[in-house]
Amino acid sequence: MLTCKELVAHSSDYLDGQLTLRQRLAVRAHLAMCGNCRRFIRQMKLTQAVIRQMPDEELPELDALAERLAQDRRNQG
Repeated sequence: MLTCKELVAHSSDYLDGQLTLRQRLAVRAHLAMCGNCRRFIRQMKLTQAVIRQMPDEELPELDALAERLAQDRRNQG
């Protein structure tokens, strides 16, 4: 069975449908028993969905917002 670390290493390929049948079965078996990894995969799927919704063109106001949020995060740490 896969370890959590191995699952994380395969997660992008799993979500993109690029694993072999054997690898997919190993990932699914691990997910059936590991709540933390199920949560991780759900978060990865949500992240992919959000990224797909983002506009293709650059929006200066989004870049400024991202920079401000990053700066706020750095100031908190």
